[in-house]
Amino acid sequence: MHRKLARAFLILGPSLILAAMPARAQVTEIYKCYDENGRPLYTSDKRDTRGKKCELVSREINVVPAPPSRKAGGFPKESATDRANAKGRQREILEKELTSEQQLLAKAQKELAEQESIRTGDERNYARVLERLQPFKDSVETHQKNIEALKRELSNLYR
Repeated sequence: MHRKLARAFLILGPSLILAAMPARAQVTEIYKCYDENGRPLYTSDKRDTRGKKCELVSREINVVPAPPSRKAGGFPKESATDRANAKGRQREILEKELTSEQQLLAKAQKELAEQESIRTGDERNYARVLERLQPFKDSVETHQKNIEALKRELSNLYR
């Protein structure tokens, strides 16, 4: 009696589980079939089992969780005054960064001009002069690009 009950559960168990699960459950059955030459073929496609001697090897139940429900009003709304205050703070920060970058650019240009006016005796080759000045030129170029980017950001705030 106990064996019959266990066998019934093995046979009916997956279908009972499927009945209790949401519609997102999927059963995958693996069959072992033999072709005309007696070679085994494993397949999960029921169409491949037609006309062949097949036996069920494995049954797996794959469950995909239901997607979380989305509430339309779940996010807090931002008021117009909050948006305006945020834009104002952002504009202040960008303007401070722009002022700082402009000061750094002026300092870098001054250092470059000082370095260009200095001539040492060991720099007879002009390539050495250019090599010595390159870091100062790079610094000036970096600050100029930063200023351009900050001005773009400020202009995008007003759109």
